[in-house]
Amino acid sequence: MIPLSDPEVPSSRRPYVTWAFIALNVLVFLYELTLGDLGQMAFFYKFGAVPAELTSGEDFTSLNIGARVLEIATPIPLWGTLITSMFIHGGFAHVLGNMVYLWVFGDNVEDRLGHLRYALFYLACGLAASGAHILFNQGSDVPTIGASGAIAGILGAYLLLYPLSRVRTLVIFFFVTVVRIPAVYLLGFWFLLQFFSSLGSLGVSAQSEGVAYWAHIGGFVVGAGSVALYRRLHGQPIWQPYRHYPWRWSRD
Repeated sequence: MIPLSDPEVPSSRRPYVTWAFIALNVLVFLYELTLGDLGQMAFFYKFGAVPAELTSGEDFTSLNIGARVLEIATPIPLWGTLITSMFIHGGFAHVLGNMVYLWVFGDNVEDRLGHLRYALFYLACGLAASGAHILFNQGSDVPTIGASGAIAGILGAYLLLYPLSRVRTLVIFFFVTVVRIPAVYLLGFWFLLQFFSSLGSLGVSAQSEGVAYWAHIGGFVVGAGSVALYRRLHGQPIWQPYRHYPWRWSRD
């Protein structure tokens, strides 16, 4: 299932931060395409978040690729890769899938939070996602890259903010069709898929399938939890399953 749009939730302000994040991710990916295969691999190790490096505090400086030695020393503090890794992608499908989800769901969350809060929220969810992945893969020397964890936080927030919004979704099964699916079902199914996939990944290589499921779960939980905590602290019900909501974060 591929979300296409959420026409039932118009935004009252332009999503400049969402556009900026999409543009930055695309520009970094276009730069990656100029590096060649070995250059891309070195780039991933230099600016991706490598769990074994972050848990040990030791920067890996070289990588043997057959008869070649690839220089992979990180030119920034290791903790900085927790940020840079959010803007790196491993292929067309990777970046396209992430940017579609950010395009569909990010603008409305930005509308609710305001530009600055939304930017900080996005980065915080990305950091939480990386933390969750590292927790379950502490010895992995595979670079973690991609905006999936941060975007998962956006999905978690959207689930609580607009649970009944019907999202236009492309369904590809034995047939191809476009249907409108309430966000609570679409995003709930997405989360359950990540959860059960993460259980299946326990005890195997960190990214044996190329997907950091625990990062998705960590980002989603922090995103939804932040909205739930805000409502709780302001005396509002955590779950408001109706279309019009009586609260909004103040504008910037």
